[in-house]
Amino acid sequence: MTHFHPRADLETHDVTNQPPPFENVNLFEADAALKSAVEKNGAGAHHARLAAYGARVGSPEVIEWARLANQNLPKLLSFDRYGHRLDEVEFHPAYHELMQLGLSAGYASLAWTAKSGGHVAHAALAFMQAASEPGVGCPMTMTYAAVPALRREPAIAEEWIPRLTAGAYDGRFIPAADKKAATMGMAMTEKQGGSDIRANTTCAVHVVDDEYELTGHKWFCSAPMCDAFLTLAQTQAGVTCFLVPRWRPDGTRNAFHIMRLKDKLGDRANASSEIEYHGAYARRVGEEGRGVRTIIDMVQHTRLDCIAGSAGGMRAALAQALWHAAHRAAFQKKLIDQPAMMMVLADLALETEAATALAMRIAGAFDKAASDEREAAFMRLATPIAKYWVCKRQPGVVYEALECHGGAGFVEEGPMPRLFRQSPLNAIWEGSGNVIALDILRALQREPESLEAVRGEILAARGANAHLDAHIAALDTWFAPGALNEGTARAFAEDMALALEAAALMKTAPGFVFDGFCNARLDADNRSFVFGAVTADIDAAKIIDRAAPAP
Repeated sequence: MTHFHPRADLETHDVTNQPPPFENVNLFEADAALKSAVEKNGAGAHHARLAAYGARVGSPEVIEWARLANQNLPKLLSFDRYGHRLDEVEFHPAYHELMQLGLSAGYASLAWTAKSGGHVAHAALAFMQAASEPGVGCPMTMTYAAVPALRREPAIAEEWIPRLTAGAYDGRFIPAADKKAATMGMAMTEKQGGSDIRANTTCAVHVVDDEYELTGHKWFCSAPMCDAFLTLAQTQAGVTCFLVPRWRPDGTRNAFHIMRLKDKLGDRANASSEIEYHGAYARRVGEEGRGVRTIIDMVQHTRLDCIAGSAGGMRAALAQALWHAAHRAAFQKKLIDQPAMMMVLADLALETEAATALAMRIAGAFDKAASDEREAAFMRLATPIAKYWVCKRQPGVVYEALECHGGAGFVEEGPMPRLFRQSPLNAIWEGSGNVIALDILRALQREPESLEAVRGEILAARGANAHLDAHIAALDTWFAPGALNEGTARAFAEDMALALEAAALMKTAPGFVFDGFCNARLDADNRSFVFGAVTADIDAAKIIDRAAPAP
């Protein structure tokens, strides 16, 4: 929060050499990499909407909402004063303001209602939200991502999709039929299984038609104040997908019991919970025994937001570091003009722009998938590859950006601790590293056309940079007998992701960024394990100038 005219002339010293607050910065217009990636991937028509959102999330008011939502954590209300069961979560008003801002801007609806470029525009909104308060992105992302899964059950889709895509927020805890808009959550994992959801023990008993009653628990249920949840339970046919509303059709509360809220490292403005179903009313989505296949449609779309959110988290941290370095001096020079700092900032900028370019390229494939089978095949494999790599790179970028601030970056009054605590989340959400790497192997086995599409994208970039050409040639070794297995899956994902990032940059970034990335990341003789230690030929001054967040 900016305070009005704080005193700079103190009794013992004057306050000087401090950067001004990083606010009133349009997070879209001030990001050349994001603007270019959005335009090149077919969402240029959404420029005005995205610029308006960028101005809002960079405003002092919204920055203050983010601070308040993180400092005033959600509270579980199990019972009212008379002993009636509630199972509600109380949020600070700032949380509701942030939800209203994002959903009214089209975070959950734009991908499904826009004539073109909707997924790219959605991904750009998720990207910018990561700079403000990423926790509220969780329920908004799940609301967006639930749509394709619900389409597998036309009757449910007809009832619920208009609520999810209304482009509005209604935070009242009342039946969804009485609200102007609704949100959707997800509850899949259980204590004994974690990512092995086939080990789930929650039981579904058929009642009538598509209605069932569920009994069991869920170890992680995010945003328990959503209006309904996609969840998994066992029927006689196997794991099945269900929609569990918070309210039963007769207007009474469903037997959806919140046992406790999770005390988390980050994502603290969002409530994550442990829940139990005690004969909870549910409706089947998709065929019995095909629950994993049904809910994977939702998972694929949430993975897109993991990629975009991690790229946005990198950008948020980089922008803070660039701003600080541009306004603070040491040893008679601005930090941003110090050669050592320049190399750190330029290296971080290369990593961030590569993540941005790949995130928007994949979002573009989501937009084209319905009408272009090659883009659909590309999307199915490129999404887990990018999810694995981009999400894993975020914590390192944020940490190095934090260090650019010195001790000031370690103090809770600033944004860097919050950005750092948030940074590991997307690598865990919707499949941690090993799960994603194994998903990539399964995709290669099931869908050779997806590998063909991804390789085609990479091969189209040949000839633009010698280091990239050498990296592409080396990829062939992965397809020798015995080279690719569960033990090498992570290394394969890394190699493919780097190639995809370079291919994406070739289309969206100027030559000095593209060549800088290829020289810094793909030259085995000059590659570094630490940001800023790169010895490759990069134009640090130009890279920093492009990345600098001018007001």
